[in-house]
Amino acid sequence: QVQLVESGGGLVQAGGSLRLSCVASGRTFSSYAMGWFRQAPGKEREFVAAINWSGGSSYYADSVKGRFTISRDNAKNTVYLQMNSLKPEDTAVYYCAADSFKWSVRIRAEEYDYWGQGTQVTVSS
Repeated sequence: QVQLVESGGGLVQAGGSLRLSCVASGRTFSSYAMGWFRQAPGKEREFVAAINWSGGSSYYADSVKGRFTISRDNAKNTVYLQMNSLKPEDTAVYYCAADSFKWSVRIRAEEYDYWGQGTQVTVSS
C-alpha cells in the first residue's frame, strides 16, 4: 500500500510558474514509476507526465512538453512537477499516481495503482 499526498497548487497568473510535490509513504518509493494527471471541470482525467523508478526515463503530454518537467528524489520519497509558462488551459486538479510497473512510463490512468487526493491549480488570464 502506498499513500500519496500532493501539495504546491494555487492561483497563478498566466506565464507564471508553480512546482507541485507529491510525497509517498508506505512501500519503497523506488518500487514505483510515478505519473501526474489532471482533471479540469467537465473533462476527463488526462495524462500530464510520467517518470520511471530511477528517473532515467520520462514522458510528457504534447500539451505540456517544453513547459513542464517531472523529476523525483527517491531519498525523499517525492516526485515533482515543475510547471512553467502556465496557461489558463492548465487550470485543473492535479493528481499524482504510482505505477507498480516501475521500469516504464505509462500514460493510461487505469494502469496506475495508487492515487493522491489532488491539488488545485488555477491559472488566471
